[in-house]
Amino acid sequence: MEVSIWYWIGFNLFVCIMLALDLGVFHKKSHAVKIKEALAWSAVWVCFAMLFNIGVYYSFGKEKAIEFFTGYVIEKALSVDNIFVFVMVFSYFNIPKKYQHKILFWGIIGALILRAIFIFAGVALISKFHWIIYVFGAFLVITGIKMMVQDEKPLEPDKNPLVRLFKKFMPVTNTLHGAKFFVSIDAVKHATPLFIVLLLIEFTDLIFATDSIPAILAITNDTFIVYTSNVFAILGLRSLYFALDGITAYFRFLKYGLSLILVFVGTKMCIADFYKIEIVHSLAIILVIITISILASLLIKSKEIKE
Repeated sequence: MEVSIWYWIGFNLFVCIMLALDLGVFHKKSHAVKIKEALAWSAVWVCFAMLFNIGVYYSFGKEKAIEFFTGYVIEKALSVDNIFVFVMVFSYFNIPKKYQHKILFWGIIGALILRAIFIFAGVALISKFHWIIYVFGAFLVITGIKMMVQDEKPLEPDKNPLVRLFKKFMPVTNTLHGAKFFVSIDAVKHATPLFIVLLLIEFTDLIFATDSIPAILAITNDTFIVYTSNVFAILGLRSLYFALDGITAYFRFLKYGLSLILVFVGTKMCIADFYKIEIVHSLAIILVIITISILASLLIKSKEIKE
């Protein structure tokens, strides 16, 4: 699909304005985001995404609108996995809630840049080397199976290669210094634990991007649709985190639902040249998987949650 440069400029300008308003106006002062505020912002981002989807429908047609919506649902569902990691990282470093929004804000800025690079590279690879679609598909199937059968590993930030490398070049303070990422101690620049958490979140998103980008490329290789659906899902990630923080333990079967989605879209990629699964059918299957995994989590509670 040929998209005018003005669509790209307009969309990215909208994103920049919203991010500037977010940090410069609505969250100028560090504060703990309450559930009510988080739910309101989640609703705002979902509404923006749906309004944009209506624009896609009238500008590019029904098929592209369904592709956008399916991609958005996949990215939104897979982003829940990020939230589980965010909870563990913030808990491990004992980061106060009033500083968490700032970390997630800058983390999402980095995620937007990294995702854009991944998307353009992925679409270019598929366009030039069609066989790469089978590599992406097989990777998603393997990742989905591993996610289903492997137990979650305990968080060990000090063993993270990025953190270990960073500490070789810059000292890190043992305590927080307000909302600062860097401080000077005895004329020596030090990073604070807040910046280490930011590094871990960026690293985590990079890992998750290797799953989510191929997953949406299984739905469409239209760069504009892939990029915009991804961006809307990421922009709503912070508010979704604050809305779900504290109740993530209740969604114990969601992991299996997400793994099934990865296996499904990976299989869809691998058989695309032999059997085409209609986009409407793909959307229906993904929504059914998510719904069943959430209902199962709510109805079949673990022993710890019951107690």
